[in-house]
Amino acid sequence: MSHKIIRSLLEGRLRTWAAARSPVLRIAYQNVAFTPAASETYLRAFLLPAGTNSNDLAGAHRQYTGVFQITIVTPVGGGTGAAEGLADELAALYPLNDQLTKTGFSVLVMTPIDPGPEQQEDTALALPVSFQYRADTTT
Repeated sequence: MSHKIIRSLLEGRLRTWAAARSPVLRIAYQNVAFTPAASETYLRAFLLPAGTNSNDLAGAHRQYTGVFQITIVTPVGGGTGAAEGLADELAALYPLNDQLTKTGFSVLVMTPIDPGPEQQEDTALALPVSFQYRADTTT
């Protein structure tokens, strides 16, 4: 299934970027155990697939679409600046119309990164940012 490839491409770029930062940003992935350290800034990554379409009469075409969401989690009490700065960096990491490719399969960033409403949690501030993606294949 191509959503697996899409996840590997999008999360792979995020993982490489986060590991190269100083300090390293840890990432909480879907269905993977994760315990944040006290006062840690970290990311939560979510692949939210939408419906799969086929735009040809033969049924050979597949169009995969969805949303990739990264939630930036910063310690409570520090304001919004750190999260907003990371949101700007993520926008540069996934620019509009960028293509990520793996073994002949490409996924396209369809929309600019868009921040959602900041959410106050018990011990953190969470800022979700997301973009829509699309991948087309033929069988």
